[in-house]
Amino acid sequence: MAENTNYEVLFMQLIMQQQQWAMMSMGKLKNPMSDKIERNLEMSKYAIDTLDMLAAKTKGNLGEYEDKFLSEVLRELKLNYVEEVGKDKKEEPTTTTTADPKPPEA
Repeated sequence: MAENTNYEVLFMQLIMQQQQWAMMSMGKLKNPMSDKIERNLEMSKYAIDTLDMLAAKTKGNLGEYEDKFLSEVLRELKLNYVEEVGKDKKEEPTTTTTADPKPPEA
């Protein structure tokens, strides 16, 4: 019984570690090591993908609370990730080619 409780606590801590890593990588939290906001969406995606894999591999083996917690964390992270990716797309300069209005003279 005590071992199961310990596993539940460790499982929840693992989810929270990945959540924190993802949020730091999105620039939503300060990195405690550098005391700076750092942004790396590739690392954030990796943390989210890791939690997605964990959800798939543990499907049917989690308690109701664990399952709901993991689902909510994933939902929150994915919404934040989409928001951050959207910010990048808004900041990208649009390159348009304009045709020369006058044809070259012969």
